[in-house]
Amino acid sequence: MRILITGGAGFIGSNFTEYMLNKYPKYKITVFDAMTYASNPDTIARLKKRKNFRFIKGDITDNKQAARAVKGQDTVVNFAAETHVDRSIMGPGAFMDTNVKGAQNLLEAARLSGVKKFLHISTDEVYGSKKSGRSKENDRLDPTSPYSSSKAAADLVALSYYKTYGLPVIITRSSNNFGPYQHPEKFIPLFITRGIEGMDLPLYGDGKNVRNWIYVEDNCAGIDTALHKGRPGEVYNIGGGVEVPNIHVAKEIVKELGKSEGIIKQVRDRPAHDRRYALDSGKLKKLGWRTKYRFDQALEKTIEWYRDNEKWWKALKNKNFKAYYKKWYKG
Repeated sequence: MRILITGGAGFIGSNFTEYMLNKYPKYKITVFDAMTYASNPDTIARLKKRKNFRFIKGDITDNKQAARAVKGQDTVVNFAAETHVDRSIMGPGAFMDTNVKGAQNLLEAARLSGVKKFLHISTDEVYGSKKSGRSKENDRLDPTSPYSSSKAAADLVALSYYKTYGLPVIITRSSNNFGPYQHPEKFIPLFITRGIEGMDLPLYGDGKNVRNWIYVEDNCAGIDTALHKGRPGEVYNIGGGVEVPNIHVAKEIVKELGKSEGIIKQVRDRPAHDRRYALDSGKLKKLGWRTKYRFDQALEKTIEWYRDNEKWWKALKNKNFKAYYKKWYKG
């Protein structure tokens, strides 16, 4: 099988690429990535040694580049996206360009090239905040931020390509991921890296916002299940096995780092901050998928990884990130 993984130099994309290379050594895998601020070349450097791997630098918002990358592929797995909610609030245009128009470019290229399967990676945030119960795949979409709105729009465009053109599209919507190679602007790696550096940890509001956390390797296994066992035209939720308030996560991180809880500092809350996400993953479980890691185990593994890989994350904490951080959290 020839698989194109867009956004494969990013957090989940790179973890999924490595997962697939290890599990399916006969597959030929190509990563197509624009290498934006969120990408570190070291993330995929280790993969370039594989004989069945190749890398193409390119942008899905360029329809010609997208078409060249898709040509000759059996399967497309689209991770490429702008993903940071805070950045989407500060500048929504890039999210619409990449997450909607970029996705449409890939879908059109896949349609014209006769791709056999198109797996689109989405998020639980398209459902919006859930007061009680768990979001199911057929629930009404109720996105809050420009980020989640752009992902919801892309989901609908992808499904329209299945309904109108018969393109074999499958969508996965996962809960909040964490693990190795996640950019230090995201909540868990932000708190870990700042804790390592002896800095305060900026916690939004009262810290009681609840997230359904999933270790990235468990999500990769879920995506793999949907890719090989899922039905075209269907959506599959991939949720973690635990719901945890942000304040609890923060306290676990400082405890593991041997720091005082006094470094956790409340900051102004994010506009329209969703209170709770929760996914019902029963549909995917019927295909045989289960999570492997407990939250506490996975968080410990993640903290250990960031401790051992300071060079990787410090390279991403460049002047641009520092300026963004100061503007957003201190503004």
